[in-house]
Amino acid sequence: MRITQRVKKILSNYESDCPGTKTNLARILMHGRLGGTGKLVILPVDQGFEHGPARSFAKNSAGYDPHYHYQLAVDANLSAYAAPLGALEAGADSFAGAVPTILKCNSSNSHATSKDQTVYGTVDDALRLGCSAVGFTIYPGSDDQFELMEEFQELAAEAKSVGLAVVLWSYPRGGNLSKEGESAIDVTAYAAHMAALLGAHIIKVKPPTAHIEQDDARKVYEAEGIDISTLTKRIEHVVQSAFNGRRIVVFSGGAAKGTEGLLSEIREIRDGGGSGSIIGRNSFQRPKAEALELLSTITQIYQGKA
Repeated sequence: MRITQRVKKILSNYESDCPGTKTNLARILMHGRLGGTGKLVILPVDQGFEHGPARSFAKNSAGYDPHYHYQLAVDANLSAYAAPLGALEAGADSFAGAVPTILKCNSSNSHATSKDQTVYGTVDDALRLGCSAVGFTIYPGSDDQFELMEEFQELAAEAKSVGLAVVLWSYPRGGNLSKEGESAIDVTAYAAHMAALLGAHIIKVKPPTAHIEQDDARKVYEAEGIDISTLTKRIEHVVQSAFNGRRIVVFSGGAAKGTEGLLSEIREIRDGGGSGSIIGRNSFQRPKAEALELLSTITQIYQGKA
């Protein structure tokens, strides 16, 4: 596998990691149409666990079949495909080596009354399935946040010890956070910083809004003149908060939205220095031809061609 200078520079930021972990990071960074650019587009399909099968797949019933998502990631030539244990098991042999995979090891569900997650995937599972990385979600701000962080630390330490990369979904919610505060700029930047401090290689957060949730944070943003007037500037600040760009930060596509709104958002992520996008419902809920066209355009945006 040829490694570009850009990817070598990114790998150099992970100074404590073993060659195995850097190799798996390189597999993701060098794969697909964006391979070697330092940018990523990843397909995540954990929404069935989080929201239920009908809410996730009824708009495009082909999505009930786990093979559909593997094939979508392959046909779109994406950087990686992330999914829960059973979904990866369902296509692991048919798609072995076709696309780097990320085992999502914990999830919540729509019946839950607490902001918590259950852990159901292991490092051994990831190795058995040939994954390049494990994925995990924490909810900064929730009543269960510290337990989630401790569970992540245990999983991350084990994964790194056997050469796997670690992806952390850092999604603030619960506790005293308002709904608007879940994607506020101060809260999102804080979530990215915590993910970096917890040892994540790839950090996933939501695109931040201009809302500031914490009064103490607002005083600093105003006193220091931190520019959060546009999404591009807010992305810059989130990337800065993740060790001044020394960590890979990708942004969720969020709830299904119109094509132009999504593409405009992704251009601002690119212009703000974000490492890429994790696009789930906005891709797999569309007919396949339309999804492939969308993912191709997103790739071109990160290539600077659209």
